[in-house]
Amino acid sequence: MSTKRRRDYYDEDDNNNDEEYENDAVFANGGKSQKVEVDLSLLEALEKSQSQNKNAVEVVDLKTLKKLVLSFERKLKDNIEARLKYPNQPDRFADSEIDLHDDLHKLSILAGAPELYPDLVNLNAIPSILNLLAHDNTDIAVDVVQLLQDLTDPDVFEDDEESDEPARVLVDALVENNVLELLVQNLQRLNDSDPDEMAAVYSTLTTVENLVEVKPAVAEMVCERTKLLKWLLGKIKVREFDSNKQYASEILAILLQNSAANQRRVGQMNGVDVVLQAVAMYKSKDPKSLDEEEMVENLFDCLCCLLMPLENKERFVKAEGVELMIIIMKQKKSAYSSAIRALDFAMTKYPPACERFVDVLGLKTAFAAFMGKIPVNKKNKKERYQEELEERIVSLIASLFGGILRGSRRERLLSKFVENECEKIDRLMELYMRKNNEE
Repeated sequence: MSTKRRRDYYDEDDNNNDEEYENDAVFANGGKSQKVEVDLSLLEALEKSQSQNKNAVEVVDLKTLKKLVLSFERKLKDNIEARLKYPNQPDRFADSEIDLHDDLHKLSILAGAPELYPDLVNLNAIPSILNLLAHDNTDIAVDVVQLLQDLTDPDVFEDDEESDEPARVLVDALVENNVLELLVQNLQRLNDSDPDEMAAVYSTLTTVENLVEVKPAVAEMVCERTKLLKWLLGKIKVREFDSNKQYASEILAILLQNSAANQRRVGQMNGVDVVLQAVAMYKSKDPKSLDEEEMVENLFDCLCCLLMPLENKERFVKAEGVELMIIIMKQKKSAYSSAIRALDFAMTKYPPACERFVDVLGLKTAFAAFMGKIPVNKKNKKERYQEELEERIVSLIASLFGGILRGSRRERLLSKFVENECEKIDRLMELYMRKNNEE
């Protein structure tokens, strides 16, 4: 019957179709005709019931896992056979890829039962899943990335060490089956201009972060075995800001923070210069959003990590990093304190950076900060921010004394403490007394 259709679409312009609707809703009853009135509340109740059934949580146990894996393997086999049989006729294998897509989505319910991860590994499903990252249809590869993100989500696991064991089993199996190489290869073919693929880029970076969290050694593995560092450096060089550029800066910082090998590796890839170019975009302007502000902080985190190895300090000085940080300080934008932090890292136990700092007239800018003449904004009004800034600038001046031991530069540094009736010595004593009282 068409009565439901009439309810949804009927309006005054449809008067000419009344007879058609009436004929559809008529039946013979003792020689008379009657209209059938449908109780719409019953239909709505039925639809609601069907919706609830779809959203019902399926109990995930070993039996369910085996069923899901078996179904997935069958769909994968069907897709491979269809593509081999009809390589130039996409319409002949399209249905098999829709089925494969559906089964990959069904596997994501395993994230609700991480205790089954060892069984998933024992069923040898991991190689089959990972091989799909190289599938000709990027939509299938995107499905796999999303599945991996779901399975490795830290929220899935408990905090205690015993509960983390299934996660470690899964991550070990993924790494052994080349998940890092396959993820990055797939990442390189994704296009940021496509919304779905842009989301897949974000999911890929999330998965890498998840893997590092479960197995910290992955941070160096992914840099040794793949071209992820090259991709990340390329991403942060782009002038336009987007969520993936922000995440790329965060992942780069994570990979650098606890790995001297990665710090040296990025330095050899001209990474110091790349990061300096990225932060230079903010030498005279502030980020436009909180996300962009976070990205700038990530970039300075990367820079400070890179300045740990001695050879990268040399690259920093040659790339005129000292001059750039002084310019940022003079501009008094939001990156002001980050520039002081970067200079502190650069000059610690590295005299050439200290000498360059004095030569390019950095003392005036540094001692203005030392005297408390810092730019005022919402961020640095906070007491803790000002305390951290004071600690950084004192550390920077201490590095100057440690790096400049004689000559005219030393004299210029010392003269700062006697000018204006020794106000800087008074300031130094003020800071010393305050810290002493806090202890």
